[in-house]
Parts: sequence; structure tokens; C-alpha cells
Amino acid sequence: MTENQEPQGLPESRELTRRKVVVAGTGAVAAVGLGGAFAADAFASEAGGSRQAPAAATSGAEVCYRLTSEAVEGPYYIDADKIRRDVTEDREGIPLLLDLRVIDSETCRPVRNAAVDIWHCDASGVYSGYESQGSGGGGPAPTGEPPTGTPTGEPPSGGPGGGNPGGHQEPTDDTRYLRGTWRTDRHGRVAFRTVFPGWYRGRCVHIHVKVHVDGEWTDAGYEGGHTCHTGQFFFDEAAVLASAEVAPYSANTTERTTLTEDTIYDQSGTTGGLLKLKYDKRNIARGVRGSITVGVDPDATNDGEGAPPQPSASATPSASAS
Repeated sequence: MTENQEPQGLPESRELTRRKVVVAGTGAVAAVGLGGAFAADAFASEAGGSRQAPAAATSGAEVCYRLTSEAVEGPYYIDADKIRRDVTEDREGIPLLLDLRVIDSETCRPVRNAAVDIWHCDASGVYSGYESQGSGGGGPAPTGEPPTGTPTGEPPSGGPGGGNPGGHQEPTDDTRYLRGTWRTDRHGRVAFRTVFPGWYRGRCVHIHVKVHVDGEWTDAGYEGGHTCHTGQFFFDEAAVLASAEVAPYSANTTERTTLTEDTIYDQSGTTGGLLKLKYDKRNIARGVRGSITVGVDPDATNDGEGAPPQPSASATPSASAS
């Protein structure tokens, strides 16, 4: 499958019934510094099938036979993404190639023809579809003196600091950058072009993911089936600190939650969604490749809409899930 090929039977002009996705052409990767050559070359090699499998997929049964951690869906999932591998649109940032391999955690066999969704915020912490709510969907920072006394009424839901971090919020606008859906190949692989995510109050840097199986790719899109995995991918602190020195990330003055402080990341490394990253340590602006093998139970249903997972002992209880 070449870079510009769509999944078989998905015409570019057709609106899709499952998740009402719209097939979109591949947009240009917005880049800073030396540009997108690093990620573009990596993406081309993935499309050609000549590159070796990610290390996590070949390091033995110790990795292969582990389920990847489930996580809450968060408030900002939109069931109307686009069938595309380049989700960048007009967002500026460090080019990121997200290289995934989806396997059955019991048999180690690749999960073929699954529909994989990803979505994340931009460099300033804003989610498409929720721009009016500001960084992290939480709106602008409060001003004036803090309130006093005991709060009354129902707690807020959905956004950072909300009482229901797994609860969904309806979109407030029609933007859909940094969101997309694509099909796993016969090796269980799927790759997305995007940009390195930014951050917002209460969460470390992360990317959301869903894996849908047992559906059917038709002329109308991916129909039926169920969601077998809802999770999040995470970035090590060294890479995040390096990104923070590069525009436009350097303009993001929002207080950042570190990886060890986050309440969603379970501190378990690869099993918990920690990406393996490759980039030029002297110039991260050239681009980053993040790879991981996602172990799923195809027979399970994990839509991420239930209660959030319990935070680890090292996580900060005040952080919120989104």
C-alpha cells in the first residue's frame, strides 16, 4: 500500500456511515527547523514495507504476551474523524511519525484490517473540535481572586479538573486537525503522520488511540464491529523537554504535568503505552519517530467510557484525565 492509497473500497468523495468519516487526501506535514524530511522518509519506508518491525514486536514473548494498558476515552473523542494517515492539516510543530503494530496479546498474531483512531492536542494544548474551550478543552485560565467557602452544586464533568474525566463532551466547532482513522495491514501495522503533541494543565504529553475490530470495510466505510482497545501513548521526559525548546512549543507557558505525575499513565513502560522514540538528540525539530506494539484482546470490548483506571502510587491525585 503506497502513501496515498486509501483502504480498498473507500472512494475519496464518499461520506462514511460508521463514525461518518470523510476520506481526505494527504496534507503536508507542518514542520519547524530543518523541516519534515526525517518523518517523510520514515513514512515512505513504512509504506513500502521494507523497514523491519518495531523493536517491541521482535523482542520476545515477554513483550508479546502482555495486554497494553486500557485508559479512559477522555472528553474529546469525536466519532466523526477522517480516513487518513496524515492528520497534520495546518498545525505547526515537530514532525512525528507514529508507527504502530497491533497484535493479539495471546497468540502474538497481527490484528489485520482493524480500524485505528488517533487524536491529540496541538502544540498549544488545544484539541480540534473544542477550540472555543481553550487549552485542553478547559477554557482560559481563571482570573481574579480564588473563590472561598465550600463549593455547592454538581461538580463539572469532562474537562480538566472535571468530576467525570471519562465523560464525553459534544464538539463545539468543525475543526478536525490531529485526528484520523486508518486500517492495519496484514502485518497489523499502521502509521500516522502528525506533529509532536503539546501539553495542557493536568496532563502529561500524550496521544489517544482506539482499536476497532470485527467490522467490515465497505464502500460506505468501516461498519459494525466493536472497540477492543482504548488507550493512550506517552513520551519520555527527555523528548518533551527537548520539544519545549522549539517553537511553537516554547510559547506554551501552561504548567506541565510530568510523566511520573500523570494519573493516567500507569508507570509500566511499554505496556502502559510509553513510546519508543528515535530522533536527532542535537535537533529534535528535524522530526521524531515513535513506535510501539499494542497488545489487544480482540474478543474484549474496551470503549474507555467507564470509570478511569486507578492512579499509581507515584501519580499526583490532582491531575485530571482527558
